[in-house]
Amino acid sequence: MDPTYPLFPIFAFLGFIVVLIPLPWHLQAWNSGTCAFMIWTAVQCLIAFINCVIWYGSVENFAPVWCDISAQLLLASGIGIPASVLCISRRLHCITCLKTVSVTRRDKRRAVLIDLGIAIGIPILVLVLHTIVHPHRFNIVEDIGCQPVTYNTLPAFFLYYMWPPLLGCVSFVYSGLTLRSFFMRRAQFTSILSTTAAMNLNRYLRLMVLALADMCCTVPLGIYIMYIATHGIPLAPWISWEDTHFDFGRVELVPAFLWRNEKAYAITLELSRWLGPFCAFMFFGLFGFASEAKKHYKLAYTWTLKKIGYKSKPTAAKFALPS
Repeated sequence: MDPTYPLFPIFAFLGFIVVLIPLPWHLQAWNSGTCAFMIWTAVQCLIAFINCVIWYGSVENFAPVWCDISAQLLLASGIGIPASVLCISRRLHCITCLKTVSVTRRDKRRAVLIDLGIAIGIPILVLVLHTIVHPHRFNIVEDIGCQPVTYNTLPAFFLYYMWPPLLGCVSFVYSGLTLRSFFMRRAQFTSILSTTAAMNLNRYLRLMVLALADMCCTVPLGIYIMYIATHGIPLAPWISWEDTHFDFGRVELVPAFLWRNEKAYAITLELSRWLGPFCAFMFFGLFGFASEAKKHYKLAYTWTLKKIGYKSKPTAAKFALPS
């Protein structure tokens, strides 16, 4: 039995909800990289929640179409989250360096298209490349659910495994340049942010903390997962497309007593599935209690009261007697 059940599905479902709470006002501000981060994280949390509930104590293949789709989305979200952080780091660097602060609608549209090319285009590209080292449809892991499969061969490192650390390294460079420009141009920084309604100092600093935290986690975590997922497994030679994809339609069923006894495989699975809720709660901790968030909570509360027919009483002004 899964010792984290029902704790994990509760955290995964709550992560799916809380990470989407700030989405409306970030959409209004055209913060496409931040929106992509929220959506990819929500996708990962939702899939992890559904899989954990459905396949708790079971390895039956009773939803093959769902597994085909969810396994590919898990692969894409694993690339999409660091790609979205790269968009955030790049945007912060552009603002600090006075290069591409969006002012006109055309500038904003161009910035959004670049972000979408990174946050969505790169995951799609990696999914296409991953088909080369995709040996069979998917695995069903007891208590975890549907999982994607990667053939442990040398091309897999260049086609799939290298992408999260690579994106993390590029974000690391952008964040380092941003910090350098920030400290060099402190006097101009407030006036820089005042040129765009999509960004203010508080939001900028929160995005910087998010980028730095993800930057510090993505590179070492990506390298560690790459190592632990292949440690002890002999590197298979790449022979041909036909050899790699032989009997592609098969589905491997992995009972809990098998994968829990394989320490490296268990660590990889647990790290991968807890990553989504961790990112969700980290994001909500940074943006869910900001002043703009509280303003939207108040508006939503007022709207709900009006819908149920309750009218709040106006508060009387308080006057202090002269002493």
